[in-house]
Amino acid sequence: MMWSVKRVVRNGLLAGALGLLTAYLVLAIGAAHHQLLPLDRTVRDWVQPLRSGGLDLSMEMISLLGEPAGLIPLILIASVGLWRASRRWALLLPALMAGTGVLQLVGKWAADRPRPNDTPWGFPSGHVLSLAVFFGVLAFLLVTLTERRRRWRILACFTCGIALGLVAMSRIYLNMHWLSDVIGGFTLGTAYLLIALWASQTMVARSATLPAAATTEPIEALPPA
Repeated sequence: MMWSVKRVVRNGLLAGALGLLTAYLVLAIGAAHHQLLPLDRTVRDWVQPLRSGGLDLSMEMISLLGEPAGLIPLILIASVGLWRASRRWALLLPALMAGTGVLQLVGKWAADRPRPNDTPWGFPSGHVLSLAVFFGVLAFLLVTLTERRRRWRILACFTCGIALGLVAMSRIYLNMHWLSDVIGGFTLGTAYLLIALWASQTMVARSATLPAAATTEPIEALPPA
């Protein structure tokens, strides 16, 4: 029964990833033709009049989380913190985050859509893509590895979601991305995250089902003296 539930979870992860990839491809095709969503200009026109010096500084600080100067220390701190709980994830997290850098470059090169401020390579948002993976991994590990009370785990996962949402808002506020850039980064990053979790859970399941006898050779009986 337990294994059937885990199989359903793995299948759900893969199905979710495929659905998100489909959504991303639809957005990417439109971005490659320099098309915008109906809400892109509406959201920008609503946000830009709200800008002020003090709020600009706050949004720049929040946005820093998704830049190398903020993201690399976060990855190092998380990996060190994970070392005792799960060395596998402590090593896997930096590798996954390196993969987000490759995804960003490929996605931005393929779409080649300018940002709202007319600088190049706006779609998808690299900040949102990277942090969707980072905070997604943290939320997954908080649920599966920690033994704290359920309400604390829910609160920690909620905090991860709030942090991601604030960074997404800061990118729109700072006129660095359209709304569709942010959605594109979220869909691609979350799809990548779900595929990584699916692969990890599949490998764990396969290693757990290997019979112990397969790793040892049978001892032959000694001939009678």
